[in-house]
Amino acid sequence: MTRHARNCTAGAVYTYHEKQKDAANSGFGTTSRRIGKDSVKSFDCCSLTLQPCRNPVITKEGYLFDKEAILTYIISKKNEYSRKMKEYEKQVKQDEEEQTAKDNAEAQKKLDKFISTEKNIVSSKAITLNADQPSTSGAISNVSLGKRKELPSFWVPSQTPAAKMSRIEKPDSKVYCPVSNKPLKAKDLIEVKFTLVKDPADKKSLIAKENRYMCAVTHDILNNSVPCAVLKTTGDVVTIECIEKLIKKDMIHPLTNEKLSESDIIPLQRGGTGFATTNEKLEAKEQKPCLQV
Repeated sequence: MTRHARNCTAGAVYTYHEKQKDAANSGFGTTSRRIGKDSVKSFDCCSLTLQPCRNPVITKEGYLFDKEAILTYIISKKNEYSRKMKEYEKQVKQDEEEQTAKDNAEAQKKLDKFISTEKNIVSSKAITLNADQPSTSGAISNVSLGKRKELPSFWVPSQTPAAKMSRIEKPDSKVYCPVSNKPLKAKDLIEVKFTLVKDPADKKSLIAKENRYMCAVTHDILNNSVPCAVLKTTGDVVTIECIEKLIKKDMIHPLTNEKLSESDIIPLQRGGTGFATTNEKLEAKEQKPCLQV
């Protein structure tokens, strides 16, 4: 007999709908949701501030940043490296001091043992034999067989183990890109020149405009659904279609007639549009504790 109510629990099968509903209410399991167009940054926005760039620069991997934001990020990372390096050098100095003190104590111990041996030279062999053989009269006791100096009570505060300070690893001097996690240098940043759309009838501000920029060669409107690239020599932004049909034929810059190479064409990493064909990073996942039976 089929169920007649949505919340009926008389079914013999734990359905997918019930599983999803219980997972959402209990807080267990990984939840995923597809990202819409409004949740993805625009192609001309900074990857750090998520706002339209005032002075756009691009990395070798094609990630766009605002110059002020990325330089601030690089400076903060260098300051953090300097701070960690000072802590690491302090730790190394302490280790050297501890090792030196340990070596001095070991040398002093050997010297004291040598002096005490020279002072207490005994010709009688009986005393030496009796001293070398441990007493077996109290073999069951914990104070025999060389354990006289150890305390039998492990709960005594002096016998409890002490927590050791965590070791500081040597910090990495490289600054990594916050998006691609690849080494980043300020000198490798390339300035980008967006071509503004010239529309006398549209008197809105630049941020309020829906169509802000266009291709420097074909004057096609640029947005997230249009694949773009940056020409490294001049920083002009053109469409991939323009590169495939015009530039790659002669590998000459159409505005300056300069010779180009494959490394001078940097694809611009853009945000998604909500369509599956744009890119693959349109699904957000949240990891939660897993309830296993």
